[in-house]
Amino acid sequence: MLSRTASNLFWMGRHLERSETAARLLDVGARITLLPNTEEGYRNEWESLLRASGASHAFSERYGDQIIQENIESWLFFDHDNPSSVASCIEQARESGRIVRTALTSQVWDGLNTAFQELRALERKRRSQLDPAMLTDFTTRHSSAVRGAINATQLRNDGWHFINLGYSLERADATARLLDVKYYVLLPRVEFVGSGLDNYQWQVILRALSAHRAFHWAYGGDITATKVADFLILNGESPRSLLTSLYEAVWHLDGLARRYGDQVPATAKAKAHETLDALVAHDIERIFDDGLHEFLSWFITEVSSISNAVHDDYLSGRM
Repeated sequence: MLSRTASNLFWMGRHLERSETAARLLDVGARITLLPNTEEGYRNEWESLLRASGASHAFSERYGDQIIQENIESWLFFDHDNPSSVASCIEQARESGRIVRTALTSQVWDGLNTAFQELRALERKRRSQLDPAMLTDFTTRHSSAVRGAINATQLRNDGWHFINLGYSLERADATARLLDVKYYVLLPRVEFVGSGLDNYQWQVILRALSAHRAFHWAYGGDITATKVADFLILNGESPRSLLTSLYEAVWHLDGLARRYGDQVPATAKAKAHETLDALVAHDIERIFDDGLHEFLSWFITEVSSISNAVHDDYLSGRM
């Protein structure tokens, strides 16, 4: 497969998953701001969300210090100047699909095109008619439809591996960033840790990841920081956990290595296996002892290194 084709398939998967992440971030912020978390009442948590997403600087260049829900909705969903907004990601995913149209089934292309056309219709609506829940539902519905078409109709060839490698790496990064929102949404005093407010914020993370019911199936009982973090980091049965996402990335890299053999370097595969081994060596107590934010920062950096290695091995014109 040509590197250009592989790159478009890889980034099609990444952009589709990234669009869902932006929508879920918006949902997290909207849910958390509904609950007062200081003695003074409601606090603006949108800045925390921007910091966790790594978009504070770009947002401030666009909107200044006006960190309000209306601007956040525009930035995360509609703003084409934000390359990680839902609108930008869906547009880029469709463009990648158009370039490699002959490598996609008609069902996958129809899913991409439908999402793009319905997005255009949504952009023409008055913003007052829209709310974060509606925008999140729109995004997750179309993302799931395209993902389902990919796994139901695409050949299990190298193109399929590249699409799903993009998905899994982006999902690993996204789950880590959504978890990191909880770090940035700091409670006003240390004695609030373990309180109803603290547990509510963890519940918000679960709901934003569509993992609330699955969590209760796996753990039952009360929602606690330790249980939620374990579910979203180290539980191999959790579909969005860091461990599951990294396992999937490793599996697809192994599949590509079997197909291409010595034709391409195995740097990405080796790095992914190394990161997976390091992740498996952790337990949740160690993660909290060392610091959840520090662990997530390490993991995000590792995923970025794997992504860079994928580019060097497969997408930079060597194939």
